[in-house]
Amino acid sequence: MINIDHGYVSRVEDFEFVDGILEFIKKAEEKGYLPIIVTNQSGIGRGYYASEDFERLTEWMIGQMREAGIKIGRDQVFYCPHDPDAGCDCRKPMPGMFLEAAKRFGIDLENSVMIGDKPSDIEAARAAGVGHTFLVKKNVPIKGIVL
Repeated sequence: MINIDHGYVSRVEDFEFVDGILEFIKKAEEKGYLPIIVTNQSGIGRGYYASEDFERLTEWMIGQMREAGIKIGRDQVFYCPHDPDAGCDCRKPMPGMFLEAAKRFGIDLENSVMIGDKPSDIEAARAAGVGHTFLVKKNVPIKGIVL
């Protein structure tokens, strides 16, 4: 829910931030939250684009976030490159990426917040033990969530 879903986005020119998301992340960070991005990238597993394409896009996205004053690093982005039939434990709605992030950063999942735009986002967060989840409308400016 960081970007507008244009379907299998892998290039900077196709990426568009959801209105208000950078400001929201910055405010959350100021309140002590550590931003973590968890994203399914089945376009890689389906052969639509390569991991390197996603990595380039991620570096650009992180740069844009840093320009907005957000202190985020590449290690705070977790992605599943598998197609839906792979049976992995990292693809949402499975909790693998959340559990890996919690282990890497010592995150207290029960006191964490997950905001997503798909039911599978919320299902994965709850399966991992995330205490607070918000399902927002896809491609709509983020508002109404108070941390």
